[in-house]
Amino acid sequence: MKIDVLTLFPEMFRPVMESSMLGRAVAAGILQIKATDIRQFSHDKHNKADDYPFGGGGGMVMMADPVFGAMESVEAENKKVIYMSPRGKILDREKIEELSKIPEMVILCGHYEGVDQRALDHWNAEEISIGDYVLTGGELPAMVLIDSVARMIPGVLGNENSALDESVYSGLLEHPQYTKPREYRGLEIPEVLTSGNHKQIDLWRFKQSLALTKERRPDLLKRYLEQEHAFSKEERRILEEIMKMER
Repeated sequence: MKIDVLTLFPEMFRPVMESSMLGRAVAAGILQIKATDIRQFSHDKHNKADDYPFGGGGGMVMMADPVFGAMESVEAENKKVIYMSPRGKILDREKIEELSKIPEMVILCGHYEGVDQRALDHWNAEEISIGDYVLTGGELPAMVLIDSVARMIPGVLGNENSALDESVYSGLLEHPQYTKPREYRGLEIPEVLTSGNHKQIDLWRFKQSLALTKERRPDLLKRYLEQEHAFSKEERRILEEIMKMER
């Protein structure tokens, strides 16, 4: 997958592109991520990329011309264009899976009070939000989108199935995790995890995931229960037990 990021602050993306999972995917040639500085397409002697909005109002708006120039430099007319915006649709599992199948995309990071609407309209940009709050710019949301989409691309994670197995992708929140030592400062791990009985361990994890999801994300649990599942006798017993518990 090739991702072009258009931003006023390309330096923010260097640590992300060179570190951890994304860094390894880039080094392996699975991902290509390039951050382009929008300011270099400004025709102002000071590389100005923003101006006051027509009609008045507070703040500044990114001008169309530098954005157009940046878009043309990455041949955006042949690619999926995304604009990170708090007024966009919330990024969710379905959208992440959809984007993971797109070979090339351009992510526009807004700043100030937004971007001249003509740039968004001309390049048919899809607006995407990561939540109902406002940040200082689109750079952090773009990183969230890139990271979440990259996890769905074959070869990026060590385990091809792990992206869909964990947390909300499986339909339930993830169960508690423990590692060595077995006892730390008087705190011991659940005995079942050292039993070697994998069936009982799986049932314990299932119960913990159900309980956590019921407590913290009842909306997820409701959606999970509306789906068809081939529960074993033991799993159904655990499910009935959890559902009877008071919230």
